[in-house]
Amino acid sequence: MTPDTERIARNLAAVWPRITKAADRAGRRPDEITLVAVSKTFPAEGIRAAYAAGLRHFGENRVQEWESKHAELAGLGGTWHLIGHLQSNKARRAARLFHRIDSLDSLELARRLDGFAAQESKRLPVLIEVHLGAEQTKSGVAEEDLGKLAEGIAALPHLELRGLMTIPPFFDEPERVRPYFRQLRKLREDVSKQTGLALPVLSMGMSHDYEVAIEEGATEIRLGTALFGTRANQA
Repeated sequence: MTPDTERIARNLAAVWPRITKAADRAGRRPDEITLVAVSKTFPAEGIRAAYAAGLRHFGENRVQEWESKHAELAGLGGTWHLIGHLQSNKARRAARLFHRIDSLDSLELARRLDGFAAQESKRLPVLIEVHLGAEQTKSGVAEEDLGKLAEGIAALPHLELRGLMTIPPFFDEPERVRPYFRQLRKLREDVSKQTGLALPVLSMGMSHDYEVAIEEGATEIRLGTALFGTRANQA
């Protein structure tokens, strides 16, 4: 093992028991939860080390950053998620480079992705990012517009709507985030009834609050610092 692989493996070994205990408290199985390693700002060798430690799902924030790493990681059998806000002018590249878009927030963008996915001869799984909280800097669709957006995406032949994602406000006390996770779960149930889609994915919870997210039904958690350590650039 490389030093990076050993470090990430130690961090992963510390995370899994906490995932298991949170799942147990909620009466769930740990294997219901997918861990997405947030590899933004970390170089390709860091992703290789994480892969060697056993991680298979990776989240990137920016199309151009992943584009710069992509060639170095050719042949690595990971699943690549775009978890950051997608600009419309980068939709073509996103449809080509990523296995899943987890941050879809408008019908206009969905239609563009659908067209580019058709050109790639693929059906692209997507999540809708929901804006919960009053933070102006966060992206995502408003709760009141979620149903209409979900119906629009469901009608697009080359997108597969799989569920919802959110980035709630940050609190030092993770328990304060619980209402936001609970609300996303309820919204998923409402949209599932409205559209008739199963929507199996709830992507919520990060390094500081993932245990609460699991207790509230998260099927995917997005961990960066807990696995890779502190970033030199937190942007």
